[in-house]
Amino acid sequence: MDKVNILVVDDECRMRKLVKDFLVKKNYQVLEAFDGEQALDIFFEHKDISLIILDVMMPKMDGWEVCREIRSYSQVPIIMLTAKGAERDELQGFELGVDEYISKPFSPKILVARVEALLRRSKVITSDQVIVVGDLEINKAAHQVLVDGKPVELSFKEFELLTYFVENKGIALSRERILNNVWNYDYFGDARTIDTHVKKLRSKLGKLGKYIHTIWGMGYKFEEE
Repeated sequence: MDKVNILVVDDECRMRKLVKDFLVKKNYQVLEAFDGEQALDIFFEHKDISLIILDVMMPKMDGWEVCREIRSYSQVPIIMLTAKGAERDELQGFELGVDEYISKPFSPKILVARVEALLRRSKVITSDQVIVVGDLEINKAAHQVLVDGKPVELSFKEFELLTYFVENKGIALSRERILNNVWNYDYFGDARTIDTHVKKLRSKLGKLGKYIHTIWGMGYKFEEE
């Protein structure tokens, strides 16, 4: 089987080497970029990049700009690396469509675990599963969502969250349970991450956003009205 291509973008050579060494040990093919402009050149030149690890603070073009540009063309999973720990930076990343967010310094083993979890969820999709709830249709094989027959563009994480909600229709889901199942057990972020994704998801679903009910003090429940 061909190796999975991962693009690592960071202006620090030492950081790129650290991440690359750990990924290569797991048999991943690693492409490197030292700034945002080079990252975009590599991304659009190679059509088979499966995941991007992206630093925020870089010369010429920062990580936010790179993410915004890539998201206008692709929903490839993106892990954002940054030295910033402020909540607003993390929320900005998720608003732009970042799938995971890791603050420096970080454990390379945790980073690899996040990479593997994202790739596992993006590839382990059975043949032709289609879920239909009212005017909502989720095609897990095609990774596509339709509302009233029209496609809705969702990030990888938004798709996973919606699928989890629908597959647990009518069940009250705590934020902790959602984190464990959608963000995987090794996610150490704030539960408010879920609220940010739900807000974006409701907006994208339009009239069907009301299917995602808030259970105050607990979490959410997906149910047709």
